[in-house]
Amino acid sequence: MMEEFIGMLNDIIWSNALIVLCLGTGLYFSFCTRFLQVRHFKEMFRLLFDGKSTDSGVSSFQALAMSLAGRVGTGNISGVATAIAFGGPGALFWMWMVAFLGASTAFVEATLAQIYKEKHLGQFRGGPAFYIERGLGVKWFAVLFAITTIISTGLLLPGVQVNSIAEGMQNAFQTDTLYCGIGVATLFAAIIFGGVKRIAKFTEYIVPFMALGYIAIAIFILIIDFQEIPRLFLLIIKSAFNMEAGFGAVFGLAIQWGVKRGIYSNEAGQGTAPHIAAAANVSHPTKQGLVQSFSVYIDTLLVCSATGFMILITGKYNVVNPEVVGNFLVEGVPGLSEGPAYTQAAMDTVMPGLGAYFVAIALFFFAFTTIIAYYYMAETNISYLTRNSNSTVFIYVLKIVMVFVILYGATNQSQLAWSIGDVGVGLMAWFNIIAIILLQKPALKALKDYEKQKSEGKDPVFNPEDIGVNNAHIWNTIKREEE
Repeated sequence: MMEEFIGMLNDIIWSNALIVLCLGTGLYFSFCTRFLQVRHFKEMFRLLFDGKSTDSGVSSFQALAMSLAGRVGTGNISGVATAIAFGGPGALFWMWMVAFLGASTAFVEATLAQIYKEKHLGQFRGGPAFYIERGLGVKWFAVLFAITTIISTGLLLPGVQVNSIAEGMQNAFQTDTLYCGIGVATLFAAIIFGGVKRIAKFTEYIVPFMALGYIAIAIFILIIDFQEIPRLFLLIIKSAFNMEAGFGAVFGLAIQWGVKRGIYSNEAGQGTAPHIAAAANVSHPTKQGLVQSFSVYIDTLLVCSATGFMILITGKYNVVNPEVVGNFLVEGVPGLSEGPAYTQAAMDTVMPGLGAYFVAIALFFFAFTTIIAYYYMAETNISYLTRNSNSTVFIYVLKIVMVFVILYGATNQSQLAWSIGDVGVGLMAWFNIIAIILLQKPALKALKDYEKQKSEGKDPVFNPEDIGVNNAHIWNTIKREEE
């Protein structure tokens, strides 16, 4: 009954309307910003190392690492495998489209988070709930988003991540899922009880290491089979536009699953990354907006593509017959379920005896850092709801609850875990995209202000009054502190 109920919710939340909304919003913001994801690509890279960590906020690079911890997770391994299983190779192309268009959406939501951030218990806090209340002036909507986010990131989404860790470890090392859950929960508790600074330090060192290592292995595999690369890209493009006869039956699913898993992976528009973007200590909101746009590229165009290429170059998948979609044929073994097991089996064909271990270890780092990021997002929304009182007790309860969620998620069924996670992602995406469409002007004005100051040879500094933005009082406080 639970699976049927969750399935019904997913059908409603993830209808074609949300897919059109996500792609349409990204396209709309791309035109509004004159395709900043292309124009400011060099500036994005330069800004990665702008800003320094202070007692109130983290550096731009730390914010990037924390946001990548949220973006780069099980969706980059299990999610890509699932998208290809149900949507064919063309799903990877639609994930790329979501990333390209979503980079503009990520800019808008991150810039808004910076504009309307606040200081709570001495630290910068922000996100959709904050900019919905301060920018739109709709308190009930902000509270609704905050509650939804706490439930999604604190209860629903961590289960997907730890479930993939447990499954990957079991496939590679025959580790009992319960013991894996206990290990993950223990390490999780050791980090989150150290506070935001410990989270920032942990992700600052772990995330670049795990992402670069994973991409390096993918490049190595592509070099080994470099003669297959042209065929690989042709296969992806053809199946994405229904030009490959064998994948005609799943053409519509290619778009649906590509967009769904693209959003799940890079989180552009979902409303999760703005929580972390607000924590950055920068002189202008646009700076962090551009950095967050770049993080979408890293997540999908690099990490997700690495997984997709490693799977597709083996040619050991079966989505031709719609009756067996989701049942993989790897090395002649039918019935292998979608998720990390598929990626591990595909990797073993190019790294005999090592593929399963490599994927399991990579999945651990990817998914674990995402769970850490989820905690920070849930904590930020608790801070929002209790910012006029002491939130210490509520945050402590969140930590304890998430430890038990991790233990439960490790032993939960994979299909149910993914379905529950999809509900959380979908709800947040609906609420946040509606909010940023209604509240786009401050972000677009901030971009123009940044470009104007840059053209004058200045290092842009933000003054909300210059662009007619109200309720961004924190920037006046920051200015006074600097003086």
